[in-house]
Formats: sequence, C-alpha cells, structure tokens
Amino acid sequence: MTIDLDAPLTNFSHCHEGIVSHLDSFAQLSALLEPAARARAIAQETVSFFRAAVFEHHSEEERELFPAVLSSAQPGEERDKIANMVEWLTQEHRDVESLWKQLEPALKKVAKGQDAAIDGSAIAHLVTKYKAHAHFEEAEFLPLAETILGRNGNHMAALGLSLHMRHQPRFFGHI
Repeated sequence: MTIDLDAPLTNFSHCHEGIVSHLDSFAQLSALLEPAARARAIAQETVSFFRAAVFEHHSEEERELFPAVLSSAQPGEERDKIANMVEWLTQEHRDVESLWKQLEPALKKVAKGQDAAIDGSAIAHLVTKYKAHAHFEEAEFLPLAETILGRNGNHMAALGLSLHMRHQPRFFGHI
C-alpha cells in the first residue's frame, strides 16, 4: 500500500475498506464451519464404511453366494447364464474397488480436516457405477439366484447357515 502524503485521510479510508473486506469474509466463517464439519463427517463415515461394508459384501458374494448359485444351476444354458453374470458382477466389484482406491487417500485427508483435491466426477462415477451394479443384482441376478437355490431347500439352508456362521462373533477359550 502506498501512502498518499497529500491526502492522509484517504489513507485511513483505504485501510477501512481493506479491514471491512476482510471482516466481511470473516463474518462468513460460522456459516462455513457446519458444511466443513459435515464434509469431514461424511468423508470419515465413508472411509470407515466402504472397506468394512462394501469390500466385505463383495467378498461374501464371491465366497458364498456366487459359488452356491453356480453349483446349483442346471447344466447348460442356465449355468452358462449364471457363469456370465458372476463373471460380470465380479469384474464390477473389482472396478468399483479400484475407483474407491483412487478416491480413498483424498477422503482420508478430508476426514482429518486436511486440504485435499477431491475429484467430484470420480465420486459421481463411482456412485453411478455402484447404483447400476446394485440395480442389476437386485433386478436380475438375485431373483434368478432365488429360483435356482429355491429348487433345493438344502442349498438355500446351507447358504443361510454359512452366512449366519460368518457373522457370529468368534469366542476363544472355554466357558
């Protein structure tokens, strides 16, 4: 800032303009804190949730559901259809997980309140891809899986028991 020696009062006026401008920005701070806190909370929840829920869900489908449906499908056209669906769904799992791994480091920074560049289009792509994946499973694969596994109550019961046992707490030692 240059000082005008011939108009000292103007210098004070210019200082006030700068101070008022900064105070106007400062006045916005409280309104910005809530969205920033919400962004940190969403990032933290998503980081915690994604690996624990989404990765585990994919693993469970690939370890339990897909093999059960494949082994119960009738040879020929039905088994080929299921095999193609399982291959497609498994590849989508890897695609979604890959997208997540690209986003996760920046989200961890946001969760900690650190500056990070978040690629909004990458988030939108992951969300859109996963919603389409879930819709396909719900509308196409799971109804067919229910038909196939439902033909033999033992197959459905075995899957149910396997999932139940996997979700039970593990106790070590003796009672």
